[in-house]
Amino acid sequence: MNKIEEYVNRLLRDFPDSERKTQLTQDFIQDMEEMVSDYIENGKTEEDAINKAIVEFGDIDDLKAELMPAVKTPEKNALGLAFSVVGSILIILLVLFVNSYYTPRVIWCIYPIFAVLWWPLAMLFSYLKHR
Repeated sequence: MNKIEEYVNRLLRDFPDSERKTQLTQDFIQDMEEMVSDYIENGKTEEDAINKAIVEFGDIDDLKAELMPAVKTPEKNALGLAFSVVGSILIILLVLFVNSYYTPRVIWCIYPIFAVLWWPLAMLFSYLKHR
């Protein structure tokens, strides 16, 4: 059954190492070993059964398409971080302008500025987590 393990590991080599990848690897190997057992019981040789199981198992392009977009790359996180910093600066400047132009004696802009600062802070933590 070493051939099955090699095949499954080759299929999943593009996935990042995680608990989900380990679980998928074990599930695929178990499913394919059951298929091989069924073929052997039906009179096939072990090598024919393994080859037939590999052919019938097919490719996992659908699974890759489903799981790979869920993995964020550090470049995407860096772009989101930069966008959030620039967006926050623009929003803060707008709030400061509105506060100083319409009500210069009351400093109320601190509250929305504090709320806006959570956006780049959250993106920074996301960036550091995935880096």
